[in-house]
Amino acid sequence: MRVSPRTAFTLIELVVVLALLGVMGAAMGMLLMRQQRFYRGASELLYAREGVRDAMEVLASDIRGIAVADTVRLMTDSAMEMFSSIGGSVVCQITSGTDVALPPASPAGNTLTSFSASPDSGDLALFLVDSVVAGSYWERHRLAAFAARPLASTCPSSSGFSTSGDIARGADAYLIALQTPLSGAVRAGAPVRVIRRGRYSLYRASDGDWYLGYRRCNALGLSACGSIQPVSGPYRNYNRDPAATGLLFEYFDTHGTRLDPGASPLALARVDVTARAESRHHLMIEGHGSTPADSATMSIAIRNR
Repeated sequence: MRVSPRTAFTLIELVVVLALLGVMGAAMGMLLMRQQRFYRGASELLYAREGVRDAMEVLASDIRGIAVADTVRLMTDSAMEMFSSIGGSVVCQITSGTDVALPPASPAGNTLTSFSASPDSGDLALFLVDSVVAGSYWERHRLAAFAARPLASTCPSSSGFSTSGDIARGADAYLIALQTPLSGAVRAGAPVRVIRRGRYSLYRASDGDWYLGYRRCNALGLSACGSIQPVSGPYRNYNRDPAATGLLFEYFDTHGTRLDPGASPLALARVDVTARAESRHHLMIEGHGSTPADSATMSIAIRNR
């Protein structure tokens, strides 16, 4: 009986295969590490860009809608305090000297009433008076309360500011109570704006990073603001150098002349906002250190001059 010789890998062949596997594994490991660094750098850059974009959107919305007359209370390089609009409506009917009914909000979007936040006793209500003798002006009152009320008794369809369809879908009207009585110049149909006083500023949080923060302030009198809440960030730290600071407010009049922080708000026509965001992490890419960062500048014209 003849026995065939057994076949197997030689030691040299095994060594060569293991060496090739080691080279391929090392190459794949390096590729994966590079990919990981790339995606980490990309995500950090997107994070920085997101912070800049958030600051631009929030500040542009509030600054564009302010009225400079008696509404801008603070203008510095890193902070701005102002009254910004949180909604508007029209007077449906005046139920008493201090109680004013507003029409319902429509889910279809075609509405006389719209609020981005629920008004409360810390806000001001402005009523437009269009007088032949005195001209047009806003009559200002501080809110005492704001609440939803049954539509049929608060703003009925007979007023012309609601419909039977609003009642059928169970819509509520709104009732605002004022701390002081309205004058006789305010009539049904008068536009109403509700404004809220707040301060945006660059501040350093407990984690050591710098953020855009918001403080709600008292409606009337000297400035007194509550605790600060982060809006977006982090940004670069505050620096007196305008080219290096994390958040910069610059103020200009109608001629494009830069205004000093102590200038009269009545001269304000445009605000330039610059935000500079920087990643929390320092990355090594291809042997070179890099900190993902982004910046943007937006010129915001005051609409309600």
